[in-house]
Amino acid sequence: MKELEQRILTHLQERGWDKLRPSDLAKSIMIEGAELLELFQWENKELDEVRNDPEKLAAIKKELADVMIYAIEMSVLLGLDTKRFIHDKLDHVAKKYPAELMRKIANGGSGSGSDSEYWKIKSEYRKRGEQ
Repeated sequence: MKELEQRILTHLQERGWDKLRPSDLAKSIMIEGAELLELFQWENKELDEVRNDPEKLAAIKKELADVMIYAIEMSVLLGLDTKRFIHDKLDHVAKKYPAELMRKIANGGSGSGSDSEYWKIKSEYRKRGEQ
């Protein structure tokens, strides 16, 4: 991760973009996220259908790279430890949504987070002011 962060920082510095405002990066993340979402507008393909569509995958990689690069740019410019806070979040999510329970829900439902038990857990955390 540090090698990627350094490459992104160098990329920003070489272009004089290393003073970008966090708000501008957040906007760029959302704009690129919307472009990623647009690739799925009016369709609900299953995972295997998307995996087997080379044109779709190429477009997804392009937009996903844009989202991820802007996100890492924000992390780098704010001096954050990207790897650490991602691990911290994964640890939090593992505790919040226990694997055994979520697997049972996924096997019995959509597995997409639209199931009532998922929303029950999410609501309880929100009431406590946690994410």
